[in-house]
Amino acid sequence: MQETERLGHYKILILTFTFLFFTSAFSQNYPGRKIDSLLKSGIHNIINQNYSNAKNEFKVLKKSYPRLPFGDIYLAAVQIAKAYDYGEQYDSDLIESHLEAAKETSEYLLSLNEDNLWYTYFYALTEGYVAYFDALNGNWLSALSTGVNSISAFEKCLDLDDKFFEAYIAIGTFEYWQSRKMEFLNGLPFFEDRTKVGIENLRTACDSASYNSYLAINSLIWIYIDQKDFKKAAELGEKTLHEFPGSRYFKWGLARAYEEINPLKSINLYQEILESFQNKNRRNYINEITLKHLIAQQYLKIGKREKALALCEEILGIENLTEFEHSKLDERIQRVKELQESLSK
Repeated sequence: MQETERLGHYKILILTFTFLFFTSAFSQNYPGRKIDSLLKSGIHNIINQNYSNAKNEFKVLKKSYPRLPFGDIYLAAVQIAKAYDYGEQYDSDLIESHLEAAKETSEYLLSLNEDNLWYTYFYALTEGYVAYFDALNGNWLSALSTGVNSISAFEKCLDLDDKFFEAYIAIGTFEYWQSRKMEFLNGLPFFEDRTKVGIENLRTACDSASYNSYLAINSLIWIYIDQKDFKKAAELGEKTLHEFPGSRYFKWGLARAYEEINPLKSINLYQEILESFQNKNRRNYINEITLKHLIAQQYLKIGKREKALALCEEILGIENLTEFEHSKLDERIQRVKELQESLSK
């Protein structure tokens, strides 16, 4: 079966260190109870799709602590996460202004003390978000270069404190996907397969991070899907979703895992994601078409051809897509047409 778009997109982004789109809570609390509280609450609001609340908390963070880059980093993160989740165009000017401000602040702090753990972390995190946004916009060379800068800074965090487990999540994820993308070089003397090392780093983070274990778990879900260990991916997905039952981010991974071991459960999860979008005021065609196509494919697996065909016809009956929606959906709609034709025979 053709790999789902969500997994393919995820793998590309990880190569350029892009699974930082809501990385932020710490295995060690940042000094200052108010900062720690605002960060934890804001991040959980992003994960639970409460974007307005998250934005308000990060505005308070920026206003109250203007000499730290946190506010700008996570105001950019909210904008990116919301647009990605809803399938909307990014407000590039706003996002880039926040990231530029965060980078300027981070570099200034590093100039004061280049061996300060938190200043190094600020820089690593900022560069990670810049890489992520470059990748989303198709600026792959820039994303790769900035992503490597981010990983180098995270490695320095571990040099400064080998129990800074947030860095294990970032480095482990990068190591795995970098090796996977370069595995065609396997057998050459200079190639080192780091996939197992990457997984072990993530497992270390799962066992050690206080706030942030779910990020390592979510990364491992997609890694196990890539390795076709769908049972293990589903077990991890269920564990994460228990903590964040309404989070679409984690439902996507769990639904993908169940495609291979229990298509009916996969259908139910994709349906839950679809219904969560349908509760919004504006119809979300990108997610609606993507999810209905995924559900149709699962119906076909379990022999419910009529239901699969009905979903294909629903998709092909949607009109008035915007130019942006066409740019994101043209390839998928062609695949829906092919599926419809095969089901109509």
